[in-house]
Amino acid sequence: MTEHEKMLAGYIYDPFSEGMADERTEAHRLSKLYNDTFDTDTKEREAIIDRLLPDRGEGVYLQGPIYFDFGVNTHIGKNSFANFNFTVMDEGRIDIGESVFIGPNVTLATAVHPLRWQDRNSFFRISTGNVTNIERTGAIKIGSNCWIGAGVIVCPGVTVGEGCVIGAGSVVTRDIPANTIAVGVPCRPMREITEEDSLAAHPEWFGDGERYR
Repeated sequence: MTEHEKMLAGYIYDPFSEGMADERTEAHRLSKLYNDTFDTDTKEREAIIDRLLPDRGEGVYLQGPIYFDFGVNTHIGKNSFANFNFTVMDEGRIDIGESVFIGPNVTLATAVHPLRWQDRNSFFRISTGNVTNIERTGAIKIGSNCWIGAGVIVCPGVTVGEGCVIGAGSVVTRDIPANTIAVGVPCRPMREITEEDSLAAHPEWFGDGERYR
């Protein structure tokens, strides 16, 4: 098994082997190029994203600035949106569903470092002749039709079920069941989303009576 395969499988791996440092550098470069464009630079942005995020659906829009470690390890479904300062540490696989709303300053982090400093600190690896460290990853999955609020951090190995709302500032350390409002540090399910949450149930929210749909 290669170090790349170990990384994506969630095993301990060397993150400075097999060209991984160069892959991260390229993703950082493409992120910077994207961040230097304007909203109206549609063709230029599309060309950059084609290289950075080849596994994405139609209608994906990233407001920018964005920060990806690999890009190629992330899938984003069609019509999903991410607001300012979207940070994606995609050493492990990240799967974002369709029509997902991601608020500003959201971080998705798959890397897991050893807890003991004796295992975590850098060392000289004789077999490669390089100074490196070791880590593993936990894949992240966000189901379709979720809203991830501003400032949310999603930790390694977490699955957020379809149709969830994750409250602003939450730190998601465990799986969240589908169709749930969850908030807090650590993030915990509060209640199921019901018909009482529909716009139709709150006509007082429409000042002029227009329903839009």
